[in-house]
Amino acid sequence: MKKRIFSGIQPSGNLHIGNYLGAIQNWVKLQKEYDSIFCVVDMHAITVPQEPETLRRRTIEIAKIYLAAGIDPKKCSIFIQSHICEHAELGWILNTITKIPELEKMTQFKDKSAKDSRESASAGLFDYPVLMAADIVLYDTQLVPVGKDQKQHIELARTLAQRFNHKFGETFVIPEAYTKKESENIMGLDDPTKKMSKSAKSEYNYIALNDDAETVRKKIKKAVTDSGSEVVYQEDKPALKNLINIYSLLADKTPKEVEKLFAGKKYSDFKTELAEVIIKFLAPFQKKIGELSDEKVLAIMEDGAKKVRPLAKKKLEEVKKKIGFIV
Repeated sequence: MKKRIFSGIQPSGNLHIGNYLGAIQNWVKLQKEYDSIFCVVDMHAITVPQEPETLRRRTIEIAKIYLAAGIDPKKCSIFIQSHICEHAELGWILNTITKIPELEKMTQFKDKSAKDSRESASAGLFDYPVLMAADIVLYDTQLVPVGKDQKQHIELARTLAQRFNHKFGETFVIPEAYTKKESENIMGLDDPTKKMSKSAKSEYNYIALNDDAETVRKKIKKAVTDSGSEVVYQEDKPALKNLINIYSLLADKTPKEVEKLFAGKKYSDFKTELAEVIIKFLAPFQKKIGELSDEKVLAIMEDGAKKVRPLAKKKLEEVKKKIGFIV
């Protein structure tokens, strides 16, 4: 039997090429080898304030991006997280075996709560790693495609699965993180020390998946580079390394091949070509998104939910029996 993978993206902010390269591109490749489950994690999105109509629109947009990128509903299950109530139920149960200091260590909470203040952060934002753990172990997930910043959450999922198994008997598969080195973190175009972010204050931090050609050229032209003029892939040139990673992943070339391609050329030559590589990728991608109707996408999401609902129900019933609930 194929191993199972699970992953999802929040419908908040503008999805960018970092989201695509760090997650969705990997999913497209992995769906051929694994029993794949992907969802739009709308329950995670509401851990910070959302406008209801915007949330609904972005939920459908994320689903369209999955499909346009090549996620095939015939090969995997795609659904909306809130359509499977077992996620929330299992999340609550796992809360009861989670220790507060474990959540206080989560760097994502520290980063997100620091943007406003810890006092105004919701309990949901503090607790969402437990819901993420529930998302994963609910389906006996073996592999979780994530970026480097999410590895800490996978470790918590592993800890909670092991703790539950130790206390109540073998129930959950212990998941492992899957990362690809070049796409672990696509960094900001304006700051290569920080991850590209859909919630960044500056639009020059990211290339959005809906950016037009002129916007892409403008953003890449303004992207920061390192001192020197040689196009090389080195740790001491983080800005250039990030741009080369983007080029190599979109053009399906290794970083070394990109180096050779631009040997003897200037940064400006490289950035001009990089912009065109991005535009060449985005144009057909955006066309596919435009061809997908909301009705068709929602029907696909519902079909996906029907496929995974029996798995979720069976696992939750097993959990409830083991902890002493009357089922």
